[in-house]
Amino acid sequence: MPLTEHQTILESIFIELEDNLEEVINWRRYMHQHPELSFHEVKTAKYIEKKLVSFGFDVKTNIGGHGLVAILTGGQSGKTIALRADFDALPIEDEKDTPYKSLNPGVMHACGHDGHTAALLGTAKVLSKYRENIKGNIVFVFQPAEETPPGGAKFMIEEGILDGVDYVFGAHLASGIPLGKVAVGQGFTSAAVDKFEIIVKGKGGHGARPHDTIDSIVIGSDIVNALQKIVSRKVNPLKSAVVTIGVFQAGGAFNIIADTARLEGTVRTFDEDVRKQVKDNIYSIVKGITEGFGAEFSIDYLLGYPALYNHPKESETVKGIFEEVFTESSVIELEPGMGAEDFAYFLQEKPGTFFNVGARNDNESTHFPHHHPKFDFDEQALLNIEKSFVTIVSHYLF
Repeated sequence: MPLTEHQTILESIFIELEDNLEEVINWRRYMHQHPELSFHEVKTAKYIEKKLVSFGFDVKTNIGGHGLVAILTGGQSGKTIALRADFDALPIEDEKDTPYKSLNPGVMHACGHDGHTAALLGTAKVLSKYRENIKGNIVFVFQPAEETPPGGAKFMIEEGILDGVDYVFGAHLASGIPLGKVAVGQGFTSAAVDKFEIIVKGKGGHGARPHDTIDSIVIGSDIVNALQKIVSRKVNPLKSAVVTIGVFQAGGAFNIIADTARLEGTVRTFDEDVRKQVKDNIYSIVKGITEGFGAEFSIDYLLGYPALYNHPKESETVKGIFEEVFTESSVIELEPGMGAEDFAYFLQEKPGTFFNVGARNDNESTHFPHHHPKFDFDEQALLNIEKSFVTIVSHYLF
């Protein structure tokens, strides 16, 4: 059966993407060597801008911080879709032994954002040559500061980058998924993330005279234990929640009872009612325990990213077109997780979906989890992100 015009164009684009893969890999490796932290991505933004200009785009810069937007206006009228990539790095020392190891001490692309950006640049470069075939518009969104709340997505949206957009899509490399697989899911797939700091102010003194003190360490320990019971005894077991204490700091000598203790933790939830309930439970537990011991307390509670909700209709559409292009066995279910992602803000504004692209192969160097100092991935996955984006574009705009 002869190919349709649509299929012929898609096949032609795929060939160009394959031909350009080495260039895209080089872009990724350059950014990997020159990572920048959230809200400080000045040079990375300039690098992205230079590439987009060389492809013939007019680029809007400094959106919501160091964000950039390039719009491809098709030769025919139609819908407008947005494709997003993030480009900030993490405060992690790169421990890989590779030629493209980070040159910035203590900063590393340990989550694949360099790959996301390189792939979206590659997608933009090739699609810019098919402007006359596009029925509508493509908004290429390059977002800073995904790793650090309040994040970059919220600020970019507040500056109107989604005005006139009909659908929004994003992809994330996944070292936990084999190369060649694409994971698509609907509903809540990433949790809301909140952060809290608790300060317990007691009364210090000599370790031999505890009765003259108000022991902040004992109080803090009771708080830690009590907070762990929120999920098991206060949250509906049919709902999901996590309460984790990651920091407990107090004292400085073995024989002195500390007057102050500091605790930091995180809360992860999907349901907004549960989110509020856990916050209220934390406050009431801390208040009850500290006042019971005659201590004082303060709580600094930061509401971070909301839970990420993949819209069912668009998720099912993407799953179907991926199965047609990549074969049904290549498309797997995206399992919900308690990690967070500020792409959630985009999906609060517009229908769309956020999917994962497999990036691990048989080499153990690709098996490290995200945010690990040896994180790396099979760079063939960059091509799979590009093909995924182009497949979405071809469905909605060709």
